[in-house]
Amino acid sequence: MTYLAVCAQQSSEHTVLSFAASAADVLRFASIDRIGRDAQGELSGFQRPQVAAHIREIRDYLEMPNSVLPNPIVVAFTDRVEVENLGNGAVRLSIDMTDGIPGLVVDGQQRLSALADVGRDFQVFVSALICRDAAELRRQFVLINNTKPLPKSLIYELLPTVENLPPRLSRRAVASDLTARLNFENTALKGYIKQHTCPEGIIADTVMQRIIMESLTNGVMREMIRTPKGVERCVRLVSNFFDAVKQVWPDAWHGQKPATSRLLHGAGIQAMGDVMEVLAQRAEARSIEEFRDGLQCLKERTAWTSGDWAFSDETRRWNSLQNINRDIALLKHYLIAIVKADLRKRRPLAPVPLLEPEVGTA
Repeated sequence: MTYLAVCAQQSSEHTVLSFAASAADVLRFASIDRIGRDAQGELSGFQRPQVAAHIREIRDYLEMPNSVLPNPIVVAFTDRVEVENLGNGAVRLSIDMTDGIPGLVVDGQQRLSALADVGRDFQVFVSALICRDAAELRRQFVLINNTKPLPKSLIYELLPTVENLPPRLSRRAVASDLTARLNFENTALKGYIKQHTCPEGIIADTVMQRIIMESLTNGVMREMIRTPKGVERCVRLVSNFFDAVKQVWPDAWHGQKPATSRLLHGAGIQAMGDVMEVLAQRAEARSIEEFRDGLQCLKERTAWTSGDWAFSDETRRWNSLQNINRDIALLKHYLIAIVKADLRKRRPLAPVPLLEPEVGTA
């Protein structure tokens, strides 16, 4: 197999080339060597197992007529390739296929697997790295794949500006958009949410997004977002709730940080998100006053900044609650049980119907 390529002057010990090829051709001259161990426990290969959901998302995107994939597939060779210098940085790469597949995919295995299932003629750029031996190839794999990825919070903040996303990311994009509106519009949470564009915030944006995503999936926002001005209504709902929270526990909110108040901590914010859902769905709370009224039952039974939490099965110091699933669930169940009991107590009893006299009696 022969390709015209461009050669980059980088390392004196390696040859680095770039050319375009179809996914089918890449799989003819390069294999994906998945990591494993033989019967003796010896390690072989280096690629992680396929991630089916990730491959499916890439494939769905690539099947769109306007899709592009500028990221190259990185392939390494140790032998059976020849490079002919054509001048001015251009070279001719010849790949010897007589003894099987000579190349190994170093980076881009999920993209390549997705491309193999796309029913269209789609070329990708291939970056070819020619190494002196297998040990050097493995070293380059580790170095290439050990670069620090972009922070998820940065990617999530960018999502609302991107169209035609996979469903999973589309839901996150809506939650990210609502979170940004809460943080930059005139709301009770303005400036409180830590984002890349608001580094001075103190509430993690991913925590707020998690609350909103749960509500959009199974909560009050699921139908609300679909109504006229649904986005504005969702923003106002969350803002009104946290405005009420600030009024019920002013000392635990104002001037505090997650380390000094569990109300602003990841565990507290997520637990209060469930409280918002209960009040919004069961008591149909929407205004600041309605939320504030529903929160009164919790006022004297919380330990946001001092004291102990009197859970049903254990007592915990106020600051022992951490942002882990067990502690979040513990706090959620405690707060929700109190709120639900209060709502049941305040629910008016249905009037008892008067007994009607039986037909035919005097």
